[in-house]
Parts: sequence; C-alpha cells; structure tokens
Amino acid sequence: MTPLPLFDAPPPTFLEFEEQARQRGFQSVAGIDEAGRGPLAGPVVAAAVILPEYFSLPGLTDSKKLSERRRQILYPEICQQARAVGIGVASTREIDRLNILQATLLAMTRAIGRLAQDPDHLLIDGITAVPLNLSQQCIKQGDSRSLSIAAASVVAKVIRDRIMLRYHRQLPAYGFATHKGYGTLQHRAAIAEIGPSALHRKTFAGVKEHLR
Repeated sequence: MTPLPLFDAPPPTFLEFEEQARQRGFQSVAGIDEAGRGPLAGPVVAAAVILPEYFSLPGLTDSKKLSERRRQILYPEICQQARAVGIGVASTREIDRLNILQATLLAMTRAIGRLAQDPDHLLIDGITAVPLNLSQQCIKQGDSRSLSIAAASVVAKVIRDRIMLRYHRQLPAYGFATHKGYGTLQHRAAIAEIGPSALHRKTFAGVKEHLR
C-alpha cells in the first residue's frame, strides 16, 4: 500500500494572482498577511513576502491549516528562498488606541516598509487595502489562494508565536505558551482570577470586564 504524502500539493492556480500581476508588468509582487487579530492579549504581527518567480515549497498553504511543527519546518525554507521578507508589529497599546483593524493595517505598512526590496504590487489577505500609494489587490481567503500570501501567513504566525512564548516566560500564570493569547477557557479563567496584564487588550470583550 502506497503511503499517503505528508503534504497536499498546492492547487495549479496557487500562483495565479502573482502570474497575473507579472503579466501586467509588475516585477516585485509582495504577499501580505497578519497573525493575531483575534486574541485577547499580545500584538498583531504582519509579514510581507516577495517570492521568486519560480518558487516551489510543497505543503505551503494558509498557516491556520498547518500544525505548529509544520510551520516551524516551512518558516526557514520561506526565508531562505524568498527575495525579501518584512515583519511589522503593532503593540497592544496601539491596538487599544487605534482599534484592531487600524492596528493591523499599521503592522502591514511596517512590514512592507521593512522589505529589503521595494514592491511594486501588493497581494493582501482580506478586503481592506493598506494606506500606501502602491498598486494592490485585496483577496478574500488569500492565504488559501495565493502562494505569496500563504508564505506571509506562515512567517507572521511563527514570529507572533515566538513573541508570545517570550511573554509566557515573563508572565507564566496566564498560560500564553499554550493559547498564544487567544480567548480559551483557561485564558479567560486566568484573566478573571488575576486580572488583565499590560499585554491584554483592554478594549476587547473578555478583558475590559475585569479591569480594576
């Protein structure tokens, strides 16, 4: 019996948006995605990734469909093969001050600004454009439809998880190592018992009720 492959191969159209952009004359196409819009604690992290024209990494897809172990395997491969990778972070304080959508766009803008190569076209996961004077295309469920966005989703998720692990060492009582700041029963119980920390998003339901 032939064993099942470890990864599902990406669909044939997984580079469709990148190819369409190149056919329109764009030479430096960046995929943009974020991690951490939904948690009750920690920053939102965005990544921008410019892949080479001929890129192949079996198993690369939306980071939410991958195990943590698989993301850790894919992450260095993406960084090694990509033409450029940029990371942007918006803090908990910025999330509370701006709201999560605007903080996400801020993180994305920072990620684009930290690319070693200037992009001339952006592929953005979601429905909201970034406030930059650059050609861009928003793609619903883009992390499952564009290889560049999928790569950005993995990079953003790995970086954010590492940040939350560092916070766990500082504040172990909240269990950040397990839930990465998301609103699990364990996390909500810790907030109710201990109260929110400086890392918690004080404008979010599940946190603001416990402010003292």
